[in-house]
Amino acid sequence: MEKVRKHFYFSGRVQGVGFRYRSYYIAQSMGLTGWVRNLWDDRVEMEVQGTREEIREMVERLSQQSFVEIEGIEAREIPLEEEFGFHVRG
Repeated sequence: MEKVRKHFYFSGRVQGVGFRYRSYYIAQSMGLTGWVRNLWDDRVEMEVQGTREEIREMVERLSQQSFVEIEGIEAREIPLEEEFGFHVRG
């Protein structure tokens, strides 16, 4: 299956509810690469690389987490990067 890289902005109740660390654990368990970080405007920004199906599954699993309420998702495909692991950024 072809790998893709997606850039996301998540809005809603996504800060202060463990969203970044849940993203980290899900990505690690699925073998995805990328990063996630909080933004000053209460959104969360993420880049994740894997197959389309894996990325869709990750987003679905995030939306099912307790206390997380994703109200909006902005997503676009971006060029692949050589990266190892998934990281939480400051």
